[in-house]
Order: sequence, then C-alpha cells, then structure tokens
Amino acid sequence: MTAAALAALLALAIFCGWRYLTPVAAPAAAQPIDLIVVEKAAHRMVLFHHGKAAQVYAVALGRGGAGPKERAGDDNVPEGRYRIIGRNSRSAFHRSLRIGYPTARQAADAARRGIDPGGDVMIHGIHNGLGWLGGLHRTIDWTRGCIAVTDAEIEQIWRMVPDGTAIIIRP
Repeated sequence: MTAAALAALLALAIFCGWRYLTPVAAPAAAQPIDLIVVEKAAHRMVLFHHGKAAQVYAVALGRGGAGPKERAGDDNVPEGRYRIIGRNSRSAFHRSLRIGYPTARQAADAARRGIDPGGDVMIHGIHNGLGWLGGLHRTIDWTRGCIAVTDAEIEQIWRMVPDGTAIIIRP
C-alpha cells in the first residue's frame, strides 16, 4: 500500500468516524464454531455455535463490487455454501482460513463457459506489516475477493473455527 493510499485511508476514517476503530469484544468462551454466515451487503460475518450467534465481526470485502465471484481477477467475493478447507499460519495477511471455492459445480460451470473461476478465497487478517491499521481497514473494500478482519480478530477466529466448518456467503 502506498503512502498516498494510507493517507487517503486515514482521511476517510476520520471523515466516516472512528467507529471502525472499535475492537470486537473477545468471545465469552472459546466455543467451537459450526457455521459462519457472511452478509456481504452488511459487511458482517457471524460465527454460530449450535444455532446461536457466538461472535459478530465487521469485515472488509473484495474491491470488485457487490456481485458474486464469477472468474479469476474479478475481485468479487463468491456467494453460496462452502467449507473451511485449510489454514495458513504463514499467510501474507496475518493468518488465513481457506474457503472451498470454487465448488465442483462452480468449476464445471466455469469450464463450460471457458473461464477460470479463480480460487484462493480466504478469511484473513491485514497484510503483514500493516496490522497497526486495525479497524481502519474496514473503511474500504480492499481485498482481491477475500473476507478481511483485523489481526486480533483473525486470531480469535483461528482458535474457534475448525477445518470443515460450513460457511454461507450471502449477497
């Protein structure tokens, strides 16, 4: 991120208010999460334990816009039902949980249309070295099609979300 981009981000945060700096409270208990629901329009991610909301996070999304991911490079976040299929503690974005996009059906549909559906869709923290931005990162959608939270939040999520957890991403 360039110095000009950082300055613009800070100016936007001041203009929009400091609500983006408010940290998310630590979960009451480190309950294993069995469902994640992402509401793109609300920029919200809710973690559920046995049908009850256990934690809510404000998120930044892909800079491609409101639509669903259709192809590699469109910078959109996919929509649908997936699973967490892996994790990377050495991610360029302070830990990441891999979302199982594309599904076999999405990959087959993309192949029929002759396009690359993309991949590497993650829930992750802020780019390494920029963690000091904290909640300011939520003032704009900046990812390449991922779901971003603060570094402290991805630490919480990392501990609570096992591989195989269902994730539903809604418009």
